[in-house]
Amino acid sequence: MIDSHGDAGPRVLLGHGTENDFVVLPDPDGDVWPEARLDPDLVRRLCDRRAGLGGDGVLRVVRSRHVPDAPGVLGAALADCEWFMDHRNADGSYAEMCGNGIRLFLHVLMAEGLLERSAAEAGVLVGTRGGPRRVGARPDGGYWVDMGAAVPLGRSEARVAGVAHPGLGVSMGNPHLACLTDVEVDTLDLSVLPGVDAAMFPEGVNVELVNVLAAGDAPAGACAHVRLRVYERGVGETRSCGTGACAAAYAALEAGGRSTGTVAVDVPGGRLSVQFDGVTTVLSGPAVVVAGGTLTREWLAG
Repeated sequence: MIDSHGDAGPRVLLGHGTENDFVVLPDPDGDVWPEARLDPDLVRRLCDRRAGLGGDGVLRVVRSRHVPDAPGVLGAALADCEWFMDHRNADGSYAEMCGNGIRLFLHVLMAEGLLERSAAEAGVLVGTRGGPRRVGARPDGGYWVDMGAAVPLGRSEARVAGVAHPGLGVSMGNPHLACLTDVEVDTLDLSVLPGVDAAMFPEGVNVELVNVLAAGDAPAGACAHVRLRVYERGVGETRSCGTGACAAAYAALEAGGRSTGTVAVDVPGGRLSVQFDGVTTVLSGPAVVVAGGTLTREWLAG
């Protein structure tokens, strides 16, 4: 049984960014969910949509100094990252980076009174296993995150129901294979992991199937417009993927001979905006906390 303060079990929150949903564990001082307690089995139980709370992953909100591997992944930036997004996939594995998750992470910092809105609007550096990322709040209620440069990894393909879809490998701190296709993405079967080149992606890869839509139909301010579905490694198909949106947008611009511009990205859970300036990538979108409560000792002991 996991100890907690008082009679109630540990506090939890549920939230999402464009319906990419997470179980959020507030643990500022690292004393509620230390590594030995937040093991892969517990993460899987928390994310179970029938026997647990349900989610695409778990986000632990913790100060970087309480994360054993933070110095190794952040290096000299450790001193500038008070907070660390300790992100686990639904299968219990560690995840390097999540564009939807980090927006929700900042939203929770403010909702929990751990960060003033003025500081959030100025932008704060948050530690992740993909390195430090700057994230900020917009006056309109949305959030932005500097995702860093998109790094092309080379050409490959994903096989869906026996059909090959050529794609471009892209790293956004985690690996992606963005496949532009003329096949309507809504008709594709993503109930099972697409076949990929294991030699190119030895640790697995997130696969995006992408339709490039008519540029004339792009929202104001966007030079391109895409629709995507994504199969996330360690999770399965999700309603949205922030890093996947960036990879898909990069692949769409690259296919059109461009390296800069703003791309509107429609995912099943909503719309994201991805801006490339030739140096870095900025992802913008919403985040919301849906509910909060406590885990029962009965469930924790199960």
